[in-house]
Amino acid sequence: MQAILDYFETIPSSHRSFILVGGIAFFWLIEYNAPLFRFRYKKFKHAWPNLFFTLTTIIINFLLAFILLKTSDWTVSHKFGVLQWLVLPTWATVLLGVALLDLVGAWVAHYIQHMIKPLWMFHLVHHTDNQVDTTTANRHHPGESIVRFLFTTLAIFITGAPIGVIMLYQSLSVLLSQFNHANISLPKKVDTALSWVIVSPNMHKVHHHYKLPYTDTNYGNIFSIWDRIFKTYSKISSNNLVYGVDSYPNINSTTDIKKLLKLPFSKYRSPTEIDFESKEF
Repeated sequence: MQAILDYFETIPSSHRSFILVGGIAFFWLIEYNAPLFRFRYKKFKHAWPNLFFTLTTIIINFLLAFILLKTSDWTVSHKFGVLQWLVLPTWATVLLGVALLDLVGAWVAHYIQHMIKPLWMFHLVHHTDNQVDTTTANRHHPGESIVRFLFTTLAIFITGAPIGVIMLYQSLSVLLSQFNHANISLPKKVDTALSWVIVSPNMHKVHHHYKLPYTDTNYGNIFSIWDRIFKTYSKISSNNLVYGVDSYPNINSTTDIKKLLKLPFSKYRSPTEIDFESKEF
């Protein structure tokens, strides 16, 4: 475990890029051979806006990365944060650190974006993809990328995570997000078993159903435990899944990038139809 931590403390940028690009390529190939849904779309055309937003996310994270480093250095040098207050073996430090970063930096950030309307309008761009596949994972408006970065910084401040744990968390976060967004069909028993530990594809797809209350459930990114603890876990048959957002039926995968960039600044609309009777908790 110490060797893994040492590697991620000094992970080259080229390796981080390989994780991102390699993950997309890997899950993209699986989607061709074992798709959950056989979308009638041109895969590269669909991917273009998602890859554009992936690039903007990379640029924002690169420009602001020094803030993460400085925050981590400060917590370690001042012995501040959960991991700095506890004396744990290396494996426990890594596991707890990744779990807490996932909770604050991903789950809490995601939940708040759904609860606060101005933040939801930025996050809405992610939900307007009505042909969810592995490229959807990084379909985030630049405004949302900044919001998520701020929550990641807050998570580092709270946890006192050293840079090795942070880099490991971010790498796992990228891969797991690509995995649980991927349009792949896993055996039901395998997907269910995975969903008790990590966020599986079928579990996360529920979050992309176009109607409430499903849209406001299954917020997890790496670990599924948070949705079970906070009672935001739900299930729906993949046969009944419809991707998108019911209050924005005209905004979808093929929407012009300029329109998507302007979407957060348009007038908020409430859902036109809400079906609470079909909820399965």
